[in-house]
Amino acid sequence: MARIEGFKIKNFRALRDITLGRLWNEKGTGELTPMTTVIGKNGSGKSTLFDAFGFMADCLKYGIEEACDLRNGFERIVSQGVTEPIEFEIYYREKHDDLPITYEVAFALDGQSRPYVKSERLRQRREGQKTTGRPFSFLILENGRGVVWKGKYEGIQEQQISSLDELMREESSEREVVEFSDNRKLGIATLGALKQHPRISAFRQFIEGWYLSYFTPDAARKLSLAGPQKHLNIHGDNIGNVVQFMKRDHPKNFEKILADISTKIPGITKIDTETMADGRLLMRFDERGFKDPFSAQQMSDGTLKVFAYLLLLSDQNPHPFLCIEEPENGLYHKLLEVLAGQFRAHVTEGKVKSQIFITTHQPYFVNALEPDEVWILEKGLDGFSKIRRASENAVIQGLVSEGLPLGGLWYSDYFDGGQK
Repeated sequence: MARIEGFKIKNFRALRDITLGRLWNEKGTGELTPMTTVIGKNGSGKSTLFDAFGFMADCLKYGIEEACDLRNGFERIVSQGVTEPIEFEIYYREKHDDLPITYEVAFALDGQSRPYVKSERLRQRREGQKTTGRPFSFLILENGRGVVWKGKYEGIQEQQISSLDELMREESSEREVVEFSDNRKLGIATLGALKQHPRISAFRQFIEGWYLSYFTPDAARKLSLAGPQKHLNIHGDNIGNVVQFMKRDHPKNFEKILADISTKIPGITKIDTETMADGRLLMRFDERGFKDPFSAQQMSDGTLKVFAYLLLLSDQNPHPFLCIEEPENGLYHKLLEVLAGQFRAHVTEGKVKSQIFITTHQPYFVNALEPDEVWILEKGLDGFSKIRRASENAVIQGLVSEGLPLGGLWYSDYFDGGQK
């Protein structure tokens, strides 16, 4: 399954210029781990980082203009005092043994103050090419026009490009000239739908598969219309439909999953669904010590939240990239290490593994993590966020190797270089 090894964000709200993991031209602190957790104080930019992924996904799904409108306009998301474009760079592999691909995109305002896609580029090294050399570009777009190379490893080196206009005039059977009528749509959205561009298609499908959790217990308490659904949606209001689907299409696996989930949620012995006379779906929880089951409307926020996360991790066709913001909200602190363990098992065990990106401000959750899985986000003196990896700190590494919990060190201000 595809995995992000690093990414860079520039000029997106408080994220003036941050890099996590490795890029094609920067080794940084090494590639991102399968489970990556970002910690920091309130206002440090954790939610902004989370929304940056949502913005990229919305740009692909709706286009840049609507993605900006969902966030009250381009002027609200570009870094304050900055006139440069918003830029994203994603370094990822489609499969573990595939050559990595870099996607670079820039968004700006045109002469009528409308947001548009200023440029896009996809790069990949060829088989046998040295890792120190520049990757070959196989998609180059500026203002909705450019060239794209067909095939699996075709492309052009940087030093062979004199100008985009000249490149577009040159005749070649390896590439085609493209020009889109709407520069507010991503080029990868259109080209990724064509079979002759398998690398672009795979990258588009990868982003389309991102899952950003905006789960709220109140949404899960709504009585939805009965009808099986394969995947949990971002708000969790179809949680009963997913249970219904799993019960119908994967009955044996469903029983194993619910038995496992029941052991993780204190007091719960059984979870089931019932279709009411009006066609709506009622989810029922059997709790130890009580004869009659409770409905989802009667269950605590924490119980519903743990159930939703564990159900998400049990997806038969999992999302390649999961973003979960502050999973600790509403949960008993002793459940957090259990939940972290479930997240880690999901990204390391089984044939199909997702990559999970988490933001948190709960030390109990961080206790279950390793230093290379944790990134510290903080505000600089200029008001913009900066980020560093916990494993960069030799003191933290040494204390963790001695058996001290990582979350406890964070609570005791060791991440800030001092003690309480």
